[in-house]
Parts: sequence; C-alpha cells; structure tokens
Amino acid sequence: MTETVRGLALSALLGATALGLSAGIAAAGCGIEKGRVSIVGNEFPAIQSVAAKAAECAGDGVEVKANLTADHQRINVAGMSARPAEYTTAIIATSSIVALINEDVIRPLDALVAAHGQDIDRNRLITLDGEIKAVAFMANAMHLVYRADILEQAGVQPPRTYEELLDAAEKIRAAGLMPYPVGGVYMAGWNLANEFVNMFHGHGGEFFKPGSAETAVNGPEGKAALEMMGRLASYMNPDFLTHDSNAMQAEWRAGNVALANFWGSRAINLTSGEGSTPEIAQNTRLGGPMTVAGGTTPASALWWDGWTVAKNISDEDALATFLAMKYATSPALLNERTMIQAVWMIPGFQPSAANEGVIAAMAAGTRPYPMRPYMGLLHTALGDNLPAYFRGSATAEETLAAVEAAYTAAAREKGFLK
Repeated sequence: MTETVRGLALSALLGATALGLSAGIAAAGCGIEKGRVSIVGNEFPAIQSVAAKAAECAGDGVEVKANLTADHQRINVAGMSARPAEYTTAIIATSSIVALINEDVIRPLDALVAAHGQDIDRNRLITLDGEIKAVAFMANAMHLVYRADILEQAGVQPPRTYEELLDAAEKIRAAGLMPYPVGGVYMAGWNLANEFVNMFHGHGGEFFKPGSAETAVNGPEGKAALEMMGRLASYMNPDFLTHDSNAMQAEWRAGNVALANFWGSRAINLTSGEGSTPEIAQNTRLGGPMTVAGGTTPASALWWDGWTVAKNISDEDALATFLAMKYATSPALLNERTMIQAVWMIPGFQPSAANEGVIAAMAAGTRPYPMRPYMGLLHTALGDNLPAYFRGSATAEETLAAVEAAYTAAAREKGFLK
C-alpha cells in the first residue's frame, strides 16, 4: 500500500499556523436532514470538543452520539465491522487508521468530498492508494514538559537532549526535591511501544529495510533506544509500566514529576491548573522535542488526528456522518476555549502558548509516525515484548530478537512477508 498525505507538508502547515490563517466562513449549519452519527475516539479535550460540536447537528431525524475512551483502538475495528456498523465514524491518528484500512471497515471519501466537501482544505485530505481515507483536523507530537521552579531549585536549565534530562533528574533527586522526577507514558503495550518509536527516531533508526516489509529494529539503533529508555525509567515511579497518559497527567498535577515527554494535545491539562495547584500550573513550561546521542533528529514523531466514515453503513448515515464531522472540524469549532486545545488544521487557528511544543516539533523536522500497512504489526510486537526488558527478565538483545520474531510471524500470516 503506497501512502500519500496530499498537501500535508509539515513546512507548509508550520507556516500556516505560525502566521495564522484568515478566518474562514463558519458553517451556517450541518445541513443534515436525517441519519445516524456514532463517534468513537480518544478522550482528551480536543476530541471532546469535536464530539460536542458534532452533537449540535442532532435534531429531528438526526441522532448523534459519541463513545470517547482511552480504549478506542481496542473497540473501533470490532465496532465498525458489524453490519450495520456500531460506529459510523472513528476519530483516528496516523497509526490507528492503518488497522481500519487493513480490515476494510472505512469507505473512500472521494465522492462525498466531491459533492459536499469542496470547501475542505486540500492539505487535510489523507490519501492512500489514490483514495481519500480520512480528513485530518489537528497535528500532534510528544515534547518536553518541565517544572521551571524545580529545575531552578536544582540549578539546571531546561534540557534539550535526553542526556541533559538525565543529568537534571539526578540533580533533582540528589537535592531531595523529588524521588522520581521523570514522568513517562510507559504503560506496557501501545504506549511503551510508542515511546520506543520516538527514541528510535532520535537514534536515526529505520523501522524497515529499504523496499521491504522486513523489520530493521533489531540492530544498534534499537539497542541504544531501549537502553536510553531504561535509564529514563530508573528515575520514574516504580509503577511506570502502568502509566498511560491519564496516569502521567495525574502524577504531574499531584506535583510528583518535574520532567516528562508528553503529548502536546494534553498540555492544556497541565497548564490550566484544573485538578492541580496554582504553583504547579504556573511553573509548568513547554519545550520542544529532545534529541539523543548527539543526533539532530528529534526523538519524537509527528502525528495527525482525523476522522473517517464507516463502510458498513447506509449511504444516508454516511452522508450524515460526513456532514456532521465536517461541521465539527470547521472554523465553527474555534473559540477562546478550543483554540488552546490543539494545533488545529482548521482555517482561523492561531497558535497559543499551549501549542508551543507541537509547533517546535514541526519546526525541528520531527519525522512523521510511519504510516505503513504493516507498522501496526510491528507496534504490537514492540508493545508485547518490550516490557520484559524493563522488568529485568530479558536483555536488550533478547528483547529485540523477540520483537523481530513476533513481527515476522505476524507479517507472514498477513502476507506482507513470504
């Protein structure tokens, strides 16, 4: 499967967000006469705002509901495989769309775009194998978050590299300021694998051999990435393998963490003061993505989030879903509250302080998450096998060999490898 993200040039997106786009014409209404709209997606503030805006389309003959959950990737394929599909749209990201495409549960959007989406910016149309599969509405990346007051007390500057972060963490611990100053989204499974992807990027690794679906993670870059993650984990709460984004966010709000690599889409949750104290919120600062091992490529990945339309639904529900999601991710979404929730790929978006980390990631040339049909299999193999290294039951070499074996078996079963 070849991939093209038509017009989603990162430099162009950066220029648009940095300069601010002229406000587009707000949708006069959803324009839906009847139909069913059922949304499945993640639960952070930006997605919650999109779902709430879509709900405005509900009315006589139009049903709109949403299931926003951290488990969205576990349920979206099954929910869209039924006939009719339980969910008429899945809000997805760079990696999670691959599973929907591989299972053939989303429909091409070319006809709907031609008839009802001519006003959607071309750079938002995600095209694979010549067909529009999704409409992107926001960019995202993981980047540095730090407590300025704690770093000042420890006598260190905000880190720009992971080596500097380790040095800062040691000084914070030695000063008795925090026993576990580093936070991480290292929950065993998808999250831990995603952090490996970030660190592997930073070490200059390539996930697959050129022109092949054969994985290349079992090598020097993979070993170096895993070992750096292990060094970071030594400064994390001992329960780090249970920490997803919600748990890391809670740790930060409780004042237990001073340094973390965290999602830009969650930054507003840390700086708003909600669920925390004014001291913590006011001293929370955002930095760009860090580099590692003397490299210049950020140890992060650039993502887009977007929406799809299910295949196994009526044309009436497909149209209702397309129009509702188009409205939900139009300039009508943007206001003083939502503007700071994400780096929106929507006309009228103007960056704020809460967006600084993602903007910095884009400016630094952060590599996109690989959108290959077999990347999901590798991500799963990483998530299943990396925990053994962090629990001390396998060496880095043994862990990467297990990842390679698990991926190779899955790729052969799916026909990507012979």
